[in-house]
Amino acid sequence: MLRVILTALTVTRAGDGLPVKSPMSVGMSSSRLAAIERVVERGIKAGGYPGASVVVVRKGAAVFEQGFGKLSWSSNSTPVDAQRTIYDVASLSKVVGTTTAIMILYDEKKIGLDDPVVNYIPTFGGGDKDKVTIRQLLTHTSGLPAGRDIWRIAQTPLEARALVLSTPLEGRRPGAQYIYSDLGADILGLLVEVVAAEPLDKFLTRRVFEPLGMNETMYRPADSLRYRIAPTEVTPPRGYPLQGEVHDENAYALGGVAGHAGLFSTAADLSVFAQMMLNGGEYNGVQIISKPTVELFTSRAFGHRALGWDTAEGDYGSGRFLGPTAYGHTGFTGTSMWIDPEREMFVILLTNRVHAARALRPAKVISDVRADLSDAAVLSVLDGPKLASGSRAFRADREVGWNPPPPRASRRRHGSSRHHTIASATSKSRASSARKSSSSKKATAKKSSKKSR
Repeated sequence: MLRVILTALTVTRAGDGLPVKSPMSVGMSSSRLAAIERVVERGIKAGGYPGASVVVVRKGAAVFEQGFGKLSWSSNSTPVDAQRTIYDVASLSKVVGTTTAIMILYDEKKIGLDDPVVNYIPTFGGGDKDKVTIRQLLTHTSGLPAGRDIWRIAQTPLEARALVLSTPLEGRRPGAQYIYSDLGADILGLLVEVVAAEPLDKFLTRRVFEPLGMNETMYRPADSLRYRIAPTEVTPPRGYPLQGEVHDENAYALGGVAGHAGLFSTAADLSVFAQMMLNGGEYNGVQIISKPTVELFTSRAFGHRALGWDTAEGDYGSGRFLGPTAYGHTGFTGTSMWIDPEREMFVILLTNRVHAARALRPAKVISDVRADLSDAAVLSVLDGPKLASGSRAFRADREVGWNPPPPRASRRRHGSSRHHTIASATSKSRASSARKSSSSKKATAKKSSKKSR
């Protein structure tokens, strides 16, 4: 269902989420926002994902909120509803969940960013790991590897935790190299549990989700909600289709609650969270995080990375036009959240692109659609900072690399008749050469070998 209120004086409330206003009332163009529909629908038509939820918010009000497609590719599947359809948000768990918990503990002076992790989790230490700090885990500069197939080894969540903590560093010394690491986020999640003396999911429910009224945000959703949860993998290593169970195998091995993945939510719920961040940690009179802490954690700290968060650099699905202070994150299942303080705006996209994608390159589809959504939202702003000159075309209109033709089909399509004639003559020549003397055969074989390489 599309929610774009056309009368500037009309204000409604989107369920338990943000108020809804017309685009014009907050300085945006409804006709330009309409490009979002075309972009998202092209992604569905190309086979990138069966459905999507999109929310665009400016100045505290939702100006675009729509569900596209269905939960799955089945013709009788349920249509997506931006208010009610629940998605596995994958690595958005790192920022909406784990990083937020760290921010709260930092606010309360229970942790310091430059504290060694081993001070809180002694079993993490040993060698250079004794030097790894909380800040380095947040910026992915701890030296931990990108990942480890813990799910192949661990038999219980307790074993999985032990394997996470025992993972050795790789590469340079801590703080010297950027390696995007799920394991670092997992250790942050374990640190939260030690400091808060409470499981990560319970801490976040009590301190963040319940105070914000985010009633559709949770880890390990109940079976009763399954009918409105978008399915993910059809043939995972677990051996059965996934719906309402975390997609990430390591997160599943950790019991479904992990620092890097495991969170489920709706676009409407996440819009409340994003508005809280945009407000400097406050929403509806409830202060979740202090404003200075929000500013600290969302400012660049190492390259394009902030503390836990990423920043908009024209890459990673953020598009070309977000402001210099914009920040956000993406998720492997096809999710993203980008927040632009300069324009008082954010864009949320939720999909299940890992569900039996029909596109040949679904990762390229979702990358382009993410970027196009941010670009379309910024281009719709009528009273914001002026944009530099450059292309205003959308990637989805070109679909470059989404469904590339097979190499052979490409050669036949673009090759001339002369090309085929030459190829045929070459083939005949090789056959003739094969009937010559043994020395000639060796020479021919040598040429053929070079060409094959």
